[in-house]
Amino acid sequence: MPSSAPLIRSKANGHQPEIPISYDINIPYVDVDKQSHVNTPYPQYLPTWDPMWFDPLPAFEYSDPALRAKDPSKRNLLGPTAQVHHIQPNIGSVVEGVQLNTLSDAGKDELARLISERKVVAFPDQDLIDDGPDAQESFMRYFGKPNYQPVSGTVRNHPAFHVIHRDGNRDEIARFLEARTTTTLWHQDVSYEIQPPGYVMLGLLQGPDVGGDTVFAATDMAYKRLSPTLRAFLDTLKVMHSSSKMINHTRLMGGLIRKDPVDTLHPLIRVHPVTGEKCLFLNAEFVTRIQGMKEPETKWMLDFLMNHIITGHDFQARVRWQPRTIVMFDNRCTTHSAIVDYLDDEYGAKARHIFRICALGEKPIPVYDEFE
Repeated sequence: MPSSAPLIRSKANGHQPEIPISYDINIPYVDVDKQSHVNTPYPQYLPTWDPMWFDPLPAFEYSDPALRAKDPSKRNLLGPTAQVHHIQPNIGSVVEGVQLNTLSDAGKDELARLISERKVVAFPDQDLIDDGPDAQESFMRYFGKPNYQPVSGTVRNHPAFHVIHRDGNRDEIARFLEARTTTTLWHQDVSYEIQPPGYVMLGLLQGPDVGGDTVFAATDMAYKRLSPTLRAFLDTLKVMHSSSKMINHTRLMGGLIRKDPVDTLHPLIRVHPVTGEKCLFLNAEFVTRIQGMKEPETKWMLDFLMNHIITGHDFQARVRWQPRTIVMFDNRCTTHSAIVDYLDDEYGAKARHIFRICALGEKPIPVYDEFE
């Protein structure tokens, strides 16, 4: 059943502790109100909190479908009706005239190759949006083992779905912005797992007429912009990724937890298995330390690298959403942030309803074999 626990319980002496701000403004931790069921055209995708438990992810063999695609023209994916428009020269494309739910296996292989090359690909007006959770999850299983959500709301009986739902939430948003200067949170999805996601699908069910974009940055291009001296040093570093902050915050909020915290040491620079490019692998959400560095040194290095990525508008792409759009991106060579700018001073956030499915990929490949 969905969690109905209060955010914070009052202590016996009558003192009411301060409610913590949301760890991530995009993630709901408790059940949505009944009015939301009226406002959304896709009520079956409203977040639920079914009680279940997931053990640690074991290592598994992964075969990237992009490596099976040999035809550079991608004729199984990009047929005669397809139109491709690039968002930026080196990152991001919009593909029209292709229905994802009709692709053959060869077309899916070429899709993986296109995503690896362009990093972010948007497909407007997709029938797959209306095919339901079974079809969407089955489609993504072709690209890798599904990731199951440890804390966030999911589609009932489909724990591979991570559901983002905003409608109103005025008090919560006001409290969040009292403590934060921006709603952006740059990250790579589920990077704490031993084998993090490679390919990720986002599907927009409902959104504001203007706003709610998602911004992506190319981490391979960000790496190339650094000096050879710094790159040589970064190639040797190992970084701890942890879900403990997310788990602990959910516990404070009275939310449901489905998995123990996961801590994994990954290379700071990973090699993309399809393109061969070196990519920065870090984010502002899950990284806790750099092995061998002291705390002030870690903070300095992470702040510098994240600022480099965030301000690198010449290697970023901003995706504008419309209903029934599916965006697929390569989580290994991008980092991204949602833009929560669809706010109304009187009512709070305008309705925005989106789902995410992650396909787990390979264990991050280090620059040097001795990393292992």
